[in-house]
Amino acid sequence: MTDIEPQSRHRLEARASDIIQRLPAMGKLMIIGKGKGATHERIGTVETVTEVSGKLVCGGIHHKSRMDPNLIADVIFDISSIMQNQVYPRLDFRKADDTTLFAVVGFEGLEKFETALADIGRSTDPSTRDMSRPQRPELDPADPGIAPLSQALEAAAPVTLRYDEPGFSQSWTGIISKVSPGMGFINVMTEDFHLHLLGGTVVHWTKEETADSGQRLSAVNSEGEPIGLTLILSDAQSNAAGN
Repeated sequence: MTDIEPQSRHRLEARASDIIQRLPAMGKLMIIGKGKGATHERIGTVETVTEVSGKLVCGGIHHKSRMDPNLIADVIFDISSIMQNQVYPRLDFRKADDTTLFAVVGFEGLEKFETALADIGRSTDPSTRDMSRPQRPELDPADPGIAPLSQALEAAAPVTLRYDEPGFSQSWTGIISKVSPGMGFINVMTEDFHLHLLGGTVVHWTKEETADSGQRLSAVNSEGEPIGLTLILSDAQSNAAGN
């Protein structure tokens, strides 16, 4: 007799906007934006969901995530991630080409997700989640991605780290308490935010003055393209950095 593996991935039969509106009921979440070598993860409860000019904005104490539901073709509910006997449910909000625009992972087990999604129909999704990882080069201590993050660490004042791609943007504002190179990445880790920046991704940062005399730094890759990662410094931090 052959054991049948339980189905762990389902397509939710509902509009993306409906599912996003239910995020506040799902407890502590990680909302993940990822692309071009940068992974931007906000951690905490979604306190509000509001509509602004056709986009949905998820608000929290130190976070803001903005999604365009019109670019989301389907939502996949995945319960395959289990660590120390706890399920970490995941929602992949996918575009028409089946790539993930953004993802949501629950930190409080399966029950709150199941309750919030109980009245939504489901169909089996035959695909498997892409678990591939980028090649991780040995991190150069002089990697251009490190310097402004280290300056923000030394300043010990609030900064904003923002990630943008078409259809999704997310920002976190807080104090960078640690910058940890490791496993080929430059990592910023706080209780409510993670940034993982792949070594070798950033060649330089463009600089632009903000309205309050601060500075907006935008990360640029070797092809001269902005990768969607922005660091916003206050006036005092800009001066401390010698700019």
